Amino acid sequence: MIIRGTNFDATKIPLPAAATFPLLFRMGETLPLLVTGVSGVAGLNAYAFFRQRYGDAVVGQRPRNNWPLTGPGIVGVDMENRDGFRRLIHEGEFRAVLSCGGSCALKSCELDRDMARRVNVASIESLLDAIEGTSTRLVHLSIDLVYSGRGTGNHREHDPPDPVTIYGATMVEAEELILARRPGALVGRISLPMGISFNGHAGAIDWIQARFAKKKPATLYYDEVRTPTYVECLSEVCEELLASQAAGLYHLGGTRHLSLNQIAQIVNRVGGYRPEDLRGCYRIEAGPMPPRAGNVTMNSDKLRQLLGRDPFVPWPYFDELVPTDRSWHFDRSRFAGSRRLLERLLYCRPLPGQRLEDFLREG
Repeated sequence: MIIRGTNFDATKIPLPAAATFPLLFRMGETLPLLVTGVSGVAGLNAYAFFRQRYGDAVVGQRPRNNWPLTGPGIVGVDMENRDGFRRLIHEGEFRAVLSCGGSCALKSCELDRDMARRVNVASIESLLDAIEGTSTRLVHLSIDLVYSGRGTGNHREHDPPDPVTIYGATMVEAEELILARRPGALVGRISLPMGISFNGHAGAIDWIQARFAKKKPATLYYDEVRTPTYVECLSEVCEELLASQAAGLYHLGGTRHLSLNQIAQIVNRVGGYRPEDLRGCYRIEAGPMPPRAGNVTMNSDKLRQLLGRDPFVPWPYFDELVPTDRSWHFDRSRFAGSRRLLERLLYCRPLPGQRLEDFLREG
């Protein structure tokens, strides 16, 4: 069981497979490493991944007010505090930065544009200022919500952004800043990183399961479609990108196209929660605040060509866990589901060759 709460130690996140993979990092060129935004799902799991592999050579940055998030190497400093962040960069002598920060709270960003720009844009300006004139490698994680999703999805890197939210617009602005000021940097657009969150209710899985665990209804959209990835896959990709000289814009989307409602069906059934607590609707029925994107699925062929392989396994790993209709999660004939099963199948990536039956047998 994964335990969260006050004084949560990110280095205790279990890594079922990634920690045994062959070393991909060019140690002499990319360490020490700073991972920013470790209070988010992508940053938290990336920090745990790199820290468990490279120890004290990895430092994580979180906002100062998120004091319960602790652990070896985690530093509380606000990125938009230019003097404080510059001091962190100077004292750490970082040779690489994995930038995972930003506020993805859609409604909060819509209601407070100044906050959204401060956290999503001013923080990047501060980062760029701090590493200006250095050879520091920069990989920045952006988001698929730079697109409106009005079309059929499968977006490629050359598709022009057309965000429908303040969050998406500020992320586009951050992308443009990085690519203009740091030509050697790489910007990777992610979708939904599937892994645990610090507070137990952030991120796709945790927000949904937190509602179900309290026997509260959760309404998810039929027509918002994403390309989720296991956090282990995403962290390994970030490792390779940090170690490479690749620059520019890349999509880091997974191989399955799933609606938010389908994702909730999977969480509901695998977690063993009450099926009647899942509700569904179309975006137009949900009201105007916050605006919702549609099909923002991404095509990651450019990344596959760069790496020479497909780095993402499907989420969920087993085809049997992909909903076939809107009542799929009501069927409990094959397995009842449990929180333990959810953690083993949805937070963590199964090993190649494992079968669903093996997990069901072990409970």
